[in-house]
Amino acid sequence: MDIKDFQKSLGYSFKNEELLITALTHTSYAHERHVESYERLEFLGDAVLQMLTSMYIYKTYSDFPEGKMSRMRANIVCEETLSRIAEKLEVGKHARLGKGEELTGGRERASILADMVEAILAAIYLDGGIDKAREVIFDAYGHIIENAAEGRLNRDYKTMLQEKLQKEGSVLIEYLPVKEEGPAHNKVFTMAVSLNNKILGTGSGRTKQEAQQMAAKAALGDKCNG
Repeated sequence: MDIKDFQKSLGYSFKNEELLITALTHTSYAHERHVESYERLEFLGDAVLQMLTSMYIYKTYSDFPEGKMSRMRANIVCEETLSRIAEKLEVGKHARLGKGEELTGGRERASILADMVEAILAAIYLDGGIDKAREVIFDAYGHIIENAAEGRLNRDYKTMLQEKLQKEGSVLIEYLPVKEEGPAHNKVFTMAVSLNNKILGTGSGRTKQEAQQMAAKAALGDKCNG
């Protein structure tokens, strides 16, 4: 792990680099090496992100009611948005993982990447203050956050599900029609996705393709709204 290179891509130079190193340390590595993991920083980072996101939405969308602002915030702080930021930063490349986590694909696991983004945000906050944390997240990755806030992230759930399941070896993934409802000009299709003949999820949409995407989303257990 080249911590200097990572700070360049992050756009922030730490006074205390140990904070960043801790933010990139998974619990599996921490247990093997008897060092601190990112968990405490993640706890703080979640609160920092919630506050910065709330301020961003409050100032940017001044005419929105509380309910809509809450839904937008949920879109921003969810696993998918944070993992996309992590991919841009190449967090997985710099993560410190234990042997078991390394062997099972931890560097690409969305949940780990999202947690590390929150931990990194907390590390920046502790090292440089709230303004620096805001700069790194919103100035550099504002386009991702804006798209997430307005529900415009392009999500190909079928591809995501296929990639996830095929990591386990050869699998048979099928999308099966469940029902069609409504008149010809306004039909609603319901589809199911199965793995080796076991139903993983169902979804509905105005087209069969949309219904398939929603079925894949359900199978993934997607945590983002919108």
